[in-house]
Amino acid sequence: MKIEIINNNEVKAKAEGENDIYLYYEKTYEEGNQIRLSLEKGFYKVYLDATLGHQIAYSNGEDYILSVPFGQKHDCYNDAAFKGERNYLAVRKAYPWEIGYRNLALNVYDSHENTSLFPHSKANIETRGESVFASRNAIDGIVASNNHGFWPFISWGINRDPKAELYLDFGRSVNIDRIIFYTRADFPHDAWWTKASITFDTGETMDFELKKFDGPQEFTFAKRCIRSLTLHDLIKADDPSPFPALVQLEVYGEEDL
Repeated sequence: MKIEIINNNEVKAKAEGENDIYLYYEKTYEEGNQIRLSLEKGFYKVYLDATLGHQIAYSNGEDYILSVPFGQKHDCYNDAAFKGERNYLAVRKAYPWEIGYRNLALNVYDSHENTSLFPHSKANIETRGESVFASRNAIDGIVASNNHGFWPFISWGINRDPKAELYLDFGRSVNIDRIIFYTRADFPHDAWWTKASITFDTGETMDFELKKFDGPQEFTFAKRCIRSLTLHDLIKADDPSPFPALVQLEVYGEEDL
């Protein structure tokens, strides 16, 4: 395993080992810096920033690269994220008891460029291309919902487009039986959805009746084995506001081991 700080493929710092490694980077990140993880296929506990904390994630064996965010790309993070001159990063192989029943959709280290550390989200629409409305915000574990446009009130914004879709890839087979929606509730600025549909990679579609509510809307169902899902057909309520948005999508289950 390796953790590296790179810039244009030039290695600025690195740590490597077998099962449990850390890197202390005693410099302030500069624009163009990237964090690169080289991991084998499997489950890991990842820690890349003190404000984001630990994340259990699945690696497909390809290098994971995160561009250190600056400017508006940093707006979806805590002000202190990736800042300062004392940076601690760590990765270790996950213990078997850490990969039990949990929110399988959670990934605080997801980004547009992520292709290897799962789960991973992407969307066909994100309001004005701004990071505070990116799809990653719907799987980062933050459920602040009664405001919008700045951290921690970040969300997946659909730019008023009824054809908006969010795709969630788990990177491997998982068994799920529970989905929880947190829709944005900055009323009266916001509207809400009365119905949402989710289609699994198996071809099955489920419909969910939603309501005007600030908090979790939970749905349980018989266990099914999937690798990915798509959220679509978001039906807006008959409300003057054109701005429904998704704060968090939680998908609970366990590994298909």
